[in-house]
Amino acid sequence: MTQIKFTAGLKAYTVGLLTLIYTANYVDRQIVAILLTAIKTDMQLTDTQLGMITGLAFGIFYATLGIPIAYLADRLSRKKIIIASLTLFSMMTYACGLAQNYAQLLLARIGVGVGEAGTSPPSHAMIADMYAPSDRATPLAVFALGINLGLFVAFIAGGWIADNYGWRTAIQVIALPGFVLAIIAWFTLQDPPRGMSDDTAGEGQAPPIMETVRHMWRTPSMRQLLIGSTLIIIVGYGAVAWLPSYFIRVHGMTATQVGVILAVMIGVGGAIGTTLGGVVADRLGKKDVRWNMWLVGLVGIVVAPFSVMGYLASSGQTALLWLIVPTMAGALYFGPTLAMLHTLVKPEMRSLASAILLFINNIFGLGIGPLAVGMMSDALAPDYGVRGLGIALALMVIIGLWGSIHYLIAGRTLARDIDAMQTA
Repeated sequence: MTQIKFTAGLKAYTVGLLTLIYTANYVDRQIVAILLTAIKTDMQLTDTQLGMITGLAFGIFYATLGIPIAYLADRLSRKKIIIASLTLFSMMTYACGLAQNYAQLLLARIGVGVGEAGTSPPSHAMIADMYAPSDRATPLAVFALGINLGLFVAFIAGGWIADNYGWRTAIQVIALPGFVLAIIAWFTLQDPPRGMSDDTAGEGQAPPIMETVRHMWRTPSMRQLLIGSTLIIIVGYGAVAWLPSYFIRVHGMTATQVGVILAVMIGVGGAIGTTLGGVVADRLGKKDVRWNMWLVGLVGIVVAPFSVMGYLASSGQTALLWLIVPTMAGALYFGPTLAMLHTLVKPEMRSLASAILLFINNIFGLGIGPLAVGMMSDALAPDYGVRGLGIALALMVIIGLWGSIHYLIAGRTLARDIDAMQTA
């Protein structure tokens, strides 16, 4: 069988298609955020119950199943695993629109989490296999644009469809592009040889799960990266899940208005910030690799006060102005984090390493973030009314600052740990 040559054009196409698949992943995951108020009214739910369907119920299965699926992806066809997972989460998203009660909606959301568990880890590994360590942050940041593009589509399309046709129709329409992407991927997606960019293609055998776990935890900078990214993503998932409800409840906006505003802020602004994060990290990293970690930590510290002021603002316009900077920087950590993750592990560990990172990130990020905000909002409501939601979001910023400090610490040993990995 003739081995396909991965030209610059094929690499770009592969990254582009994987980014679109990740976009569908994120649209289906976050569509409920813009619909929470409508779902709450229709099904008479509490904020804690809403936190379950946006966070914990989805996150447990998404994070847990990612590890065995990635274990297979390091051994079997990553292309087929991505396509099967894409088809499954699209089907389960459509099923969410058919739910007639909370139990059915909860089960359908669990199904979405099961399907989405199998797309990201093999995608990360494929991209890392195509690009050298010094150039990885940029294509991985491009892949991370799926977050911003997904939120753009979920907020702007979901809000408009929900206001005009209902929340169930919004979910069903949003699910359809995933089926089209599955067909395109089946005929055009190419899986690069493992270790291609490291000049070790086909040399290594995928190790057992616990060997990868031990390697990751025993590497000092990797350990700090895992902790820091988890803390940051707790805040991120909490904010994404509840920002639409914050503007609708506290500042009296409609779902359509909020959808357009957040689509521009997070979708467009966040895309700019995410891409710049990858490009700047690659450029600074060529001079000193520690900037991959320092950049994330410093940006997190700088934007924290902007977030607090936005959540506590007295008017919707003021809140939007304060939150422009945090929404642009929200996913900036993604490119540098994944680039260093894949540089600190062997090529044959990459899918599993990504799954382990996502497991830790999401079991806490999805499991704690939206649920914690919902629980604090319920607890603060008797004293602060609807503004309790804004206070809850502001309190979460403290966790993000904590995570930024871990990135600064990770930079201290990063160069030494990369040298040790390359020597090994």
